[in-house]
Amino acid sequence: MKKLRFLHTSDWHLGQNFMGKSRIEEHEAFLSWLLNTIKENNIDVLLVSGDIFDTGTPPNYALELYYNFLKQLSSINSLNTTIITAGNHDSVSTLKAPKQLLEALNVHVVVNGDEDENIIIPIKEGDTTKSIVCAVPFLRDSVIRQSLGGETVSDKEKLANNGIKAYYEKAYKKAKEISKNSPIIATGHLTTVGGRTSESERDIYIGGTLDIGGDYLASMFDYVALGHLHINQTVGNEHVRYSGSPIPLSFSESKNTQKVNIVTIEEDVKVEELEIPLKRKLQVIKGDLETIKKELKAIEDKSTWIEVHIKDDNPMFANTEIRELATKLELTILAVKIEKSEKQLRAKELKAISLDELSVQEVFEKRLELEEIENKEFKEQLSQTFNEVVSNLHESEQI
Repeated sequence: MKKLRFLHTSDWHLGQNFMGKSRIEEHEAFLSWLLNTIKENNIDVLLVSGDIFDTGTPPNYALELYYNFLKQLSSINSLNTTIITAGNHDSVSTLKAPKQLLEALNVHVVVNGDEDENIIIPIKEGDTTKSIVCAVPFLRDSVIRQSLGGETVSDKEKLANNGIKAYYEKAYKKAKEISKNSPIIATGHLTTVGGRTSESERDIYIGGTLDIGGDYLASMFDYVALGHLHINQTVGNEHVRYSGSPIPLSFSESKNTQKVNIVTIEEDVKVEELEIPLKRKLQVIKGDLETIKKELKAIEDKSTWIEVHIKDDNPMFANTEIRELATKLELTILAVKIEKSEKQLRAKELKAISLDELSVQEVFEKRLELEEIENKEFKEQLSQTFNEVVSNLHESEQI
């Protein structure tokens, strides 16, 4: 069998606004590197496992990045097929709009995996089926279960588990009907049992826990290309993997190594983790005033974004000193968190959240909660309108 090479990536989050900062330069650098990597490694199939965009209403510059990248892919001779599946952050309508046009470029986009959408994609060379991809996107409630009134959280979790498992089993059966001997690859966008998480992911099913592990998925598929968790990792099996995000999406991910997975299928399946060069580093500094000042002075890369955790007897004075030193050193501090012991704080104060930690959308959502609006549709409409306004503001900043 002639070898077949897949590149597995996910969680790009194009258009992310990070504490008031755009990630456009980092995403441009990643996509440029990805194009070269596909060429240099003679990749046959590109798999993108969800969360292409950071929000359902991405700014225009993020859409331009996406479409320009797909256009450039068409010039790569080795690339047979590109398969893009939606994640929980992605808007179905945004990804679906150019779907038919992109198919002319051998780009298959799967948005929700309902009955009207073909998720079984054979990878062919002439008349020979080399492999079959079960392109499973983030499975929304309407696809995997009927939500009935009066269900407990436990009931909803059970229905989600059963619905997702049934979906994968049905996809596997369909793939086998096409070819009994071809390797079968699956994608997915969910949290599996045993997966390591970071602060920038959010629960995507009621209760947040699914009883679906790597061994279960590996019992059917030769490789499973997962998205949603931002750390590159295996889950219970060498052939069930998250690729992780291409750039760190929160300070909790500052020590991660960003990677893509190159999957080679010949007589067996081999996986190579390829490190992505970082355009910008995120760094967390913790300690008292003198410790933090010393670490700030040691930073050589002026493009680094910094989060500081102060543990000092006079934190307000330390905060002022640190910010003044950062300005002098031409460094960018995005957040300062003051760590205090329980003796220094009352219980209520311990729960206080710094505005530095929240996105603009999260501040709005928390303010909206205080209004106790009973009309759910009206509440959702307010959020949608606010997100559109924020998106337009971000877009104007890029001009």
